[in-house]
Amino acid sequence: MSNSVRSAAGSQEISSPRFAAFYNWLMDRPLVRRGFDPLRREIVGQAQGVVLEVGAGGGQNFPFYDPTRTTRVEAVEPDEAMLVVARRALSAALVPITLTRAPVEALPFPDAQFDSVVVTLVFCSVHDPERGLGEVWRVLKPGGTLLLLEHVRAHGKMVAWVQDALVPVTTRCMGHDHWNRDTLQTVLHSGFHTTQVRQLSGGLLPMLLVHAMRPQMLE
Repeated sequence: MSNSVRSAAGSQEISSPRFAAFYNWLMDRPLVRRGFDPLRREIVGQAQGVVLEVGAGGGQNFPFYDPTRTTRVEAVEPDEAMLVVARRALSAALVPITLTRAPVEALPFPDAQFDSVVVTLVFCSVHDPERGLGEVWRVLKPGGTLLLLEHVRAHGKMVAWVQDALVPVTTRCMGHDHWNRDTLQTVLHSGFHTTQVRQLSGGLLPMLLVHAMRPQMLE
């Protein structure tokens, strides 16, 4: 098994060391891991074949890929400071993983290359989520699977109002993080067909787990 790191040609240099340090510190707290690791394991464990992971962060998902189901993983992450941490996490992976510095809005891969796409805690902070999901659609094979874990807009009007009010703070201080995005609607508008949707209540940070497919059809 081999792991490697590369940069996509022409990709814009992004580096947010303070946010990367905070995010990776937070994700390593025992209480946070007790909450997120089972969700990561549930989502990542469903990936099969040749997999694209979007927004690899510090490599928190790498240990959860099942080598009996996953052939290899192409993991993209636009932030160089995050990639520094993700490179260290490659040693925990049980499958071959290649890291590439690239944003989801401009994936450096041919059309219809992947059997599965894994996205965890990413589309809250993507600058153009519609374009990003369009790229995911492009590189996913017809019949391929999108596996998504995200914190999303709350159903309750009061909580959603608070999320809206906090967006100027969260986007500035937490890596362009939008707590109020309705990511499920963006997934549906992009053409994906959901086969499993589960939302977990969580106050200001309700979590959404989605299993969706790119339909098999002539395009």
